[in-house]
Amino acid sequence: MRADRTTLHHAFRFAVVGVVNTGVYYGTYLLLSTVSHYLVAHLVAILVAMVGSFLLNCYWTFRTRPTWRKLALFPLTNATNYVMTTVGVVVLVEWVAVDERLAPLIAAVAAIPVTFLLSRRLLTGRPATAPGRDAEPGADAPTPRGVPR
Repeated sequence: MRADRTTLHHAFRFAVVGVVNTGVYYGTYLLLSTVSHYLVAHLVAILVAMVGSFLLNCYWTFRTRPTWRKLALFPLTNATNYVMTTVGVVVLVEWVAVDERLAPLIAAVAAIPVTFLLSRRLLTGRPATAPGRDAEPGADAPTPRGVPR
């Protein structure tokens, strides 16, 4: 039961980070688009949002220590989401005859669980917690200086 609660807690926090991340991306894009080409603004905004998402998911969602390796691999979660939503839109529009204005929303919602599981695996190193064997909250969190683990 505790493992299910922990997963739901992480999923909720992951969704909150997604909403915040969207706001960071869009705000950064709007700000930079006033002083640069829209494509430059878009690319920089994506980078800013991705780093922000990485840090929020490490420190707040999964309470794990960020590393350079994790940061380097984190864009794979976004790439997976991009591929899934793209394929989903094509399948929904072409094969299922879903309205092309609605298909991206459905595809995005369908991709969230996979992106969540992939992010959790990448950031925590474990796919899921076995029932009854839940790790202590913050077990992988940074330890204050001078305090042995």
